[in-house]
Amino acid sequence: MSTEATGANARSASLDAGPLGYLALGLTLLAYGLLQTGTLSGTNVAGAAGLAHLVGGVTLFVAGLWQFRSGDTFSGTAFTGLGAFWAAWAAGAGAAAGKNATGLFLLLWTLLALTLTAASWNSGLFSRGVYGLLTLSLLLSAIGTFGSSGGLVKAAGWIGAVAGLVSWYWATAALTNSAWGRAALPMK
Repeated sequence: MSTEATGANARSASLDAGPLGYLALGLTLLAYGLLQTGTLSGTNVAGAAGLAHLVGGVTLFVAGLWQFRSGDTFSGTAFTGLGAFWAAWAAGAGAAAGKNATGLFLLLWTLLALTLTAASWNSGLFSRGVYGLLTLSLLLSAIGTFGSSGGLVKAAGWIGAVAGLVSWYWATAALTNSAWGRAALPMK
């Protein structure tokens, strides 16, 4: 292997923003999901707009661009696509959109999550878990919004929160294992 190729591989390895992306996705999904369940009194989903915009939107989008730069098309697509979702969601959080427009918005983004689920199927349990649970959460949110079903929307919130915990754990394990130089936390 040439010195130039070795340098390119070292740069690619140092450009991995996967843990940052999964941490941002996890924290955003966890906050969004918990706020959607209504378990925290005096809060609602619109209260997560700032977090969704900065952490979910901007951070995920930047992590996605970083992943594209390192040659990781899947994570690049996932993070930039989901970053765009959270930024768009946060921008419309205060708007008075009707239930059909909101339901359609959620349904269209469910298609992105479904694509990510299918593409990640051979990537391991955590990858399937994050994207599969995200798909289910968005689908239930869309159906609950179309049908004005608070119960379905709450269930979607709980599923989204679990997806957030899985994503957060995945990022934590990747960072811990990298820092310790061994498999301290299981990732498969």
